[in-house]
Amino acid sequence: MLVLSRKINEKIRIGPDIVISIVAVSETQIKIGIEAPVSVKILRAELYEKVKDENRQAAEVLKEVKLPAELGKLKINILDNNG
Repeated sequence: MLVLSRKINEKIRIGPDIVISIVAVSETQIKIGIEAPVSVKILRAELYEKVKDENRQAAEVLKEVKLPAELGKLKINILDNNG
C-alpha cells in the first residue's frame, strides 16, 4: 500500500485518467473527490462487500432450486431478421 500525505486541494493521479482530490479535512473526516471515466466503477468498500455477499447468497439460492426435468427438453427457436 502506498501512503501519501496531501493537503486540501492537492491531488493524486492514478494512471492517465483517474484523479483523486482532497476536498475537505476535519477532525474525524476527510472528503475526497474522484474524477474517473464512467466505465470505472467506484464503490465504498463496505458497499462492495455487501454487493459481493448478496451475489454469493443469490447464487447459493439458485443452486438449491429444483427445476422440473421437462425444462431440459424444451427447444428454443430463434428467428433471424430475414423472416
